Amino acid sequence: MSKRWMNTAGLTAALLAAVPAALAASAPPLSEVKVIKVQSAACGLEDIADGQPRTQCDHGGSGIKVYVLEIGYGQSQPQATLDGFEVDGVRSPVCAYQTGNLTECTPGGKTVGSLYVFDLGARQEGTFTFTNTSINAPRNTLSTQLYIK
Repeated sequence: MSKRWMNTAGLTAALLAAVPAALAASAPPLSEVKVIKVQSAACGLEDIADGQPRTQCDHGGSGIKVYVLEIGYGQSQPQATLDGFEVDGVRSPVCAYQTGNLTECTPGGKTVGSLYVFDLGARQEGTFTFTNTSINAPRNTLSTQLYIK
């Protein structure tokens, strides 16, 4: 295994460790989307509470990353923007232990959602919006928004 993969795996595990077990109910359909962390050189990893409208820390500068947790099965190409400009991200499956706690997926694990990591590139602040639509009935669309300062 490469060192980069191991670092990514460790970060994913750390991010999921802070997510309440109640979110790990059955996957279909899309039931929740939320920003769970924002990362920057200026602030490190900032936890984002449910309903929090903006970051507490002034992240400023380039290289900000936004972590979004999606519970359920959403489309493979969600819409993620910062002040209306699309931002790139990567998606990793999220599984649940029998206890209900979320974790990285291993072969044979029960996928309950996805963890997205979006890199804002040179953009330094603004309103981040994530929107996705369930691939299962009722094909609902969910969205979350956070002002990143």
